[in-house]
Amino acid sequence: MSIINNINKAFDHRIRLGIMSILMVNDFADFNMLKELLGATDGNIASHTKALEKEDYITVEKQFIGRKPNTRYIATKLGKQAFKKHIDALEKLIGK
Repeated sequence: MSIINNINKAFDHRIRLGIMSILMVNDFADFNMLKELLGATDGNIASHTKALEKEDYITVEKQFIGRKPNTRYIATKLGKQAFKKHIDALEKLIGK
């Protein structure tokens, strides 16, 4: 089996790669944290989190803090496993 078989298409965009990287080291991240850390637009964050959610790689929690809506993102077990496989494949590719 080729090592590039483990490179996951879901993570081929830098924003998605960034979102997953942040969620691997934090229990969760909210919308503004992702936006700030990645220097991305609202639309970018919204579309890329939606794509990751569709793959079941992240879950989304919506709540209100005071009167303000707050959206939190959490990496799922499946998402963490898939991302780790993706990073391992990239490391093997670079190591060759």
